[in-house]
Amino acid sequence: MKSVLRTVLTAATAVAALTVVVPSASAASAAGAKSGQSAVALCRVRFAAVDARVAANPSQISAAAYNQARSILARAGSETAAKSHPVHGTGSVPVRYGTSLLACSRDEFRSKDRNAPIKRSGMTPYHYVAIHDAARTMGIDRW
Repeated sequence: MKSVLRTVLTAATAVAALTVVVPSASAASAAGAKSGQSAVALCRVRFAAVDARVAANPSQISAAAYNQARSILARAGSETAAKSHPVHGTGSVPVRYGTSLLACSRDEFRSKDRNAPIKRSGMTPYHYVAIHDAARTMGIDRW
């Protein structure tokens, strides 16, 4: 029940921030004011979306699942994952470790696959499958 309420409140905050952004942007352009006001409101929407992502994921990831996902990404060619240190000496790690690993690897794959002829979400199907296998291994839905 708490997660449903948290999701509804996050969505309401995002809608309210968007409502504030639209008039601010039009008023700023009409009055000739600086556009910094609308940028601040856009940042608030971005942070509201981050809160929704965290709510969808578990709070902790087992060290074994993180290490296995790291191996999947390293075998797929992610230099970020290959250089990251395996987790040891603890039973679990915060979910942000996994989401950060996935986001960095995703960006790296998209950069490498920029000129690939066949793409799925900006990367080759091989990299796409590797990213999603790693996310599934850690139990992460959104990153």
